[in-house]
Amino acid sequence: MNLILPYLKTIYGLTSLMKKNFIDIGKNVIDLEIKGLKKLKKNFNSSFNQAVNAITQCQSKIIIAGVGKSGLIAAKLAATFSSVGTPSFNISASDCSHGDLGSITKKDLVILISNSGNSEELKNIIKFTNRHKIKLIGIVSKKNSILYKASDIRLLIPESQEAGFGIVPTTSTTMQLAIGDALAISVMNYKKFSKLDFKKFHPAGSLSKKLKTAEDLMTIKEKIPFINENEIIKDGLKVLNSKKLGVLIARNSKKETTGIFTDGDIKRAIQKNSEILKKRIKLFMTKNPISIEKDTLAVKALSIMNEKKITCLCIFKKNNKKKTIGILHIHQILETNTN
Repeated sequence: MNLILPYLKTIYGLTSLMKKNFIDIGKNVIDLEIKGLKKLKKNFNSSFNQAVNAITQCQSKIIIAGVGKSGLIAAKLAATFSSVGTPSFNISASDCSHGDLGSITKKDLVILISNSGNSEELKNIIKFTNRHKIKLIGIVSKKNSILYKASDIRLLIPESQEAGFGIVPTTSTTMQLAIGDALAISVMNYKKFSKLDFKKFHPAGSLSKKLKTAEDLMTIKEKIPFINENEIIKDGLKVLNSKKLGVLIARNSKKETTGIFTDGDIKRAIQKNSEILKKRIKLFMTKNPISIEKDTLAVKALSIMNEKKITCLCIFKKNNKKKTIGILHIHQILETNTN
């Protein structure tokens, strides 16, 4: 019996713990962080504009650092800036006291993140930037801190209650992350960084598939089934069979696209006249084929094909619609979406 009682107490204790509802605690954490974000939103001023302008005018790279949880936020923000076209690096504040200050140049811009603004690990970076007149942006909560006073541009994080006995870095780090994201997206907009630019930095994954363009998928150069519009259909069949795309792109003597001729067109023509093979292609081709610019998203191209009930599109560059540089078949888009 003495052996069973401790076992029963353990089981009973675990059962009670499992029955306890933590939803209210979780909601309270979220409420505290929302309050902090609302304070932060009201706290925006001209310093934010100054920070965005400084980042966009930086001739080198953005160095971001912090200590502890703020250091983790710094690493995330460096990755975000880099992903939207602003070269950025996270450095260890501690390692900067042991040689890593050498990675910071005079053309760089430094962003330091700290709740207190008095972390010992940051002091050497602050001294270094001030001594060499390197632009310093401070993201900090204390006005009377070393970081606040030493920064060229000060982004003040309003003091708010932390979750977890009011001491665990939660609300403060959420606000640090939010203002950093706000800076990154503002810089992205200033630089007119587009979805296509974003794709260049994200070549892998489902996001890249969604951002693929006609140029990424189209058939090019000698694989394009070009034929002179004055060739007879019999000769066109040879090109059609060799290229295996089910379509011919007709051109004139200036190599301007004048029409499109499909295997379906051939079948319908032969049914009407068995002597059709000796006729010129331009007599039966569809003139002014539907064309799209090379940077058109593949999903948009697919939508056009579905709407027009066609299976391929001619691709042109810039505004030169008469010069076909590629051909995009519906199968090329569908195969990409399934891979």
